[in-house]
Amino acid sequence: MTATTVLTARALLLDMDGTLVNSDAVVERCWRRWAERHGLDGDEVMKVVHGRQGYASMAVLLPNRPMEQNYADNARMLAEETADMDGVVAIPGAAEFLASLHGVPHALVTSADVGLSTARMAAAGLGLPDVRVTAESVGASKPDPEGFLKGAAELGVAPEDCVVFEDSGAGISAGRRAGMRVVGVGPRAGFHRPDVVVRDLTQVRVEVVGGGTIRLHVG
Repeated sequence: MTATTVLTARALLLDMDGTLVNSDAVVERCWRRWAERHGLDGDEVMKVVHGRQGYASMAVLLPNRPMEQNYADNARMLAEETADMDGVVAIPGAAEFLASLHGVPHALVTSADVGLSTARMAAAGLGLPDVRVTAESVGASKPDPEGFLKGAAELGVAPEDCVVFEDSGAGISAGRRAGMRVVGVGPRAGFHRPDVVVRDLTQVRVEVVGGGTIRLHVG
């Protein structure tokens, strides 16, 4: 028997890639091509890129390159990723999980822009939350906590009353820095010490207990 962790919250903040949507195939394709163009080791590049906006990953990988070039390169990368939906599917349990959030304060907080997030959620057959914090909404990429703090503010909920769902080191760090508890989703998450880890979203049950309180049964 696997132990179940119970967390209480008033709002949920959801990453997209690796958390709701499995986009690993296209991320691998695009970033390994980018690595080859820049003479970098693809395996090392893949250790960096998950969870961050593209320009922020490029700044880590090419620290001497002007940021203007990273922003321009990121725009090309976003266009390339948005045009490639091959292999994009929902994380197991994602559709049921999102359906269970009807009437529950929640927001999408993603490093993707509007175009990419809309395309990937549609390709995975998932509906978009009403509140969305995308790349255009923030001045700093995860692991900066800005996106999660903005999501909490838009929902009118204090950071300490939010639970983040994330898969990547950058995202888990962002959630922690925002003063939030973090549910790690998938195989990457366990390496970054979230509060609790699940294989996928089939291991999460949402219970609304009244008075604006959500009880999460995780595990």
